[in-house]
Amino acid sequence: MLLPLRHENMEGRRWPVITISLIALNVLIFLGTYWTMQSQSAEEVPVQKQILVLAATHPNLQMPDDVAQWVSFIREKNPRLWQQLQLPNRLLRDTIGVEAGDESARQEEMNGLVQQLHELQAASIVHRYAFYPAHPTATSYITANFLHAGFLHIIGNMWFLWLAGFILEDTWGRIIYPIFYLLAGVAALMVHAWTNSGSYVATIGASGAVAGLMGAFLTRFPNMKIEMIWILGIFRSYRFKAAAYWLLPAWVLMEILYGTVFGSGSGVAHWAHVGGFAFGAVVGYGVRKSGLEQVAEQGIQEKIEWVSHPLLAEANEQLEHGKLEEAVGNLSKLLAEKPDSVEAYRMLQQIYWRRSDMPACRAALQKLVELALRAKDTDEALQAYEDFKAAGAEHLPAAIWLDLCRLIEDQQDLQRAVSEYEALAAACPQEKQALLANMAAGRIYLKRLSEPQRALKFYQAAAASPVPHLDWEPTITSGMEQAQKALGLSPTMRH
Repeated sequence: MLLPLRHENMEGRRWPVITISLIALNVLIFLGTYWTMQSQSAEEVPVQKQILVLAATHPNLQMPDDVAQWVSFIREKNPRLWQQLQLPNRLLRDTIGVEAGDESARQEEMNGLVQQLHELQAASIVHRYAFYPAHPTATSYITANFLHAGFLHIIGNMWFLWLAGFILEDTWGRIIYPIFYLLAGVAALMVHAWTNSGSYVATIGASGAVAGLMGAFLTRFPNMKIEMIWILGIFRSYRFKAAAYWLLPAWVLMEILYGTVFGSGSGVAHWAHVGGFAFGAVVGYGVRKSGLEQVAEQGIQEKIEWVSHPLLAEANEQLEHGKLEEAVGNLSKLLAEKPDSVEAYRMLQQIYWRRSDMPACRAALQKLVELALRAKDTDEALQAYEDFKAAGAEHLPAAIWLDLCRLIEDQQDLQRAVSEYEALAAACPQEKQALLANMAAGRIYLKRLSEPQRALKFYQAAAASPVPHLDWEPTITSGMEQAQKALGLSPTMRH
């Protein structure tokens, strides 16, 4: 048995109240419904068996459409069981209370059983709130996610919910996160319905929604290490750590395999897991790229800082009342204590913009770019960079600019990366970073964009750089030769 124990970031910035509330709600609903569901199932199953035996042994009996469709489903999905029910097995009939007799007596018996079944189903928690692909209700897309069939079922789901949920809540905040969780559950059940069309098997459990959290975890924290335990026996186990980018895809591939081979026969809604995971991965990526995550992050940081540091709270109040000088004073004191306070620089940038102090505004924005680069926060860095240029700045210092270019390249935005590299090389020709920018642009054009003509241009610019580059000469020469070869030129030719 393979189980996750923890991951590298098990500490949030504030209490994960939504995740705790979801777990508590699931547990309370489970404790309030489990034994009732067991009792109701014990009453319903014998009636269902009697209906099936009557239908199998007396195929001309009349039944309401809902019962007839359910019987047809059982006949089609379990042909072996249906053949057994048709056999003249006196012991089986005695066990479930079906006696031989004329058709009219059997029809009357069937009518009584159907009425009894309808009464039981009307009172059944499962029939009212579980998800049935054959006849889904609008409410069941939500309610089915909060019902569980046993203690291991809920313990497993809640553990995975805790591991993936609290870190996403800490990242997305208390509005995006719960909406996402509910929609992931809906999406998982929709995929389950598509892949099990016409099924009369009840589907319950939070695993589809939790799979959505796992998909979002993958796209948001692909490099995070997850500690796993492999239980080999009662006294034997093995612990190891694995990055999310291969562990979680391996899990979903196993779900696809099981869903393909076993379908719903395993008793697990594998395709619901796949659907939830895919939904989570796509939406998780979209939330980050759309800027919603950055909006949520800003709100979280503001709440954390204003609560935890009185200087920031006081400066914010002064800013709201137009007391800009007093706010700058408090923020300066805060930066003396916390030189890397992103929130302080954000607020200073706003103040300087309102005062039309563009040099000071640009200095604050430059610091924000630097801090975002240090934190590997691409979106924050790019937003601060755009604001920096909008404030009338010519360009960033070469060292910071080069780091920004590399971060953009790491995000696979190659066209923007080469554009920034080229701008850096043109703006700072006497700087070492300009030489490195030319080499980086040449490498991207040659090896990743397959544009050797442009690659040659940048390698030639690097070769002509006034910056001493003896250490890089072999790399530059090799790049030029490869570009010329791709263009069909002699290595001795120069343009």
